[in-house]
Amino acid sequence: MKFYFRFAWRNLWRNKRRTLIATSSIFFAVVMALIMRSMQFGSYEYMIKNTVSLYTGYLQLQGKEYWENRSFDESFEVHNSLLPLLQSQPHIALVNPRLETVALLSHHLETRVSPVVGIDPQQENRMTNLQSRIVKGTYLTDSSQGILMAEGLAERLQVTVGDSVIVFGQGYQGVTAAEQIVVEGIIQYPLPQLNNAMIFLALPKAQILFNAKNRLTSVAMMIDDAKKLYELQSALSHKIDSSLVIMNWEEMTPEIVQAIEMDNAGGILMLLILYVIIGFGVFGTVMMMTIERTREFGLLIALGMKREKLLIVSTIETIFVSMVGAIAGMIGAIPLIAYYHAHPIRLWGEAAEAMLAWGLEPLMPFSNDPMIFVAQTIVVFFLALVMSLYPLFFIRKLRPVSAMQGRGGVR
Repeated sequence: MKFYFRFAWRNLWRNKRRTLIATSSIFFAVVMALIMRSMQFGSYEYMIKNTVSLYTGYLQLQGKEYWENRSFDESFEVHNSLLPLLQSQPHIALVNPRLETVALLSHHLETRVSPVVGIDPQQENRMTNLQSRIVKGTYLTDSSQGILMAEGLAERLQVTVGDSVIVFGQGYQGVTAAEQIVVEGIIQYPLPQLNNAMIFLALPKAQILFNAKNRLTSVAMMIDDAKKLYELQSALSHKIDSSLVIMNWEEMTPEIVQAIEMDNAGGILMLLILYVIIGFGVFGTVMMMTIERTREFGLLIALGMKREKLLIVSTIETIFVSMVGAIAGMIGAIPLIAYYHAHPIRLWGEAAEAMLAWGLEPLMPFSNDPMIFVAQTIVVFFLALVMSLYPLFFIRKLRPVSAMQGRGGVR
């Protein structure tokens, strides 16, 4: 068998031009498939990353009916052992307690309704990088009595750092919550939905304002391995009180999941079309290589080489060409994908507007997941192997005398 491999390898490089044409077709096919799939998977990873890090976390602990009702009545009291229990679980990287509601904000003649979030400043910053969004003023501390306000909302209310706004809303058990609070900082979000309507309070201040001492509406959790999501959700569900529930990000944002599934279905269809184009391209190259060697094949058979051995050599040659082209394509795509993974493409126009409508910054990142490289390279490699069936058919039907005389040679 070693002889066949050596013979096939030498055959390839007897006509370097022909071999380079064949490997080039597979090379570009692999590069195209990898770039297309990397862009698609990169957009999914980006959507998920933004969803979990900007708002939901991978998991959230909530009152059983809170997600449906969004009411203070569905908040829960925090016992001393609850947060340490969550933090002690394997793969839980961050535990972020919150108290969320909606309130009326007023300054002079301007009034707006806004989400109000009581946060642990340190944990919130670790999860959402909130402190880096400060454009004026200072970030909150645990003892802060003021608020952080989104830039767009501040412009609408015509306030800046040091001004006071009236916060008016309903607290736990229907108690009226009203207070004049100083703006300590202005934050800027790239997304209009958040930039036009968000304020943050330190958690102790929010609990006092809304009569919710020692109560939370949710605890967001980040994990260090997304593959452990369902396992962790199940484990935590068995350790918490029956009045609480653990929800994952997919349950809280089903529209994101549906968008990914729909786009993935379209991506698979486009990939199939690309594979058909690749298949015809590779087939054309293999057919050209085979027909060019008609006289050579006829001469080998006439000299006594058995067709079976010639078939083996021809198949090994195709395997070599496919392997070289596929591996070269994978290596060639790595620098390009690595660059755009580190420097995502910024979108403009209608594409940017569509991304903003989903609450995402208009970027097109690339994924560097190793499985993308492996999967697409293997698919194109086997596609090339299927195309190698043509030389097998050709050699079986070859007539040596006609082939050597240049008259086609296939009966």
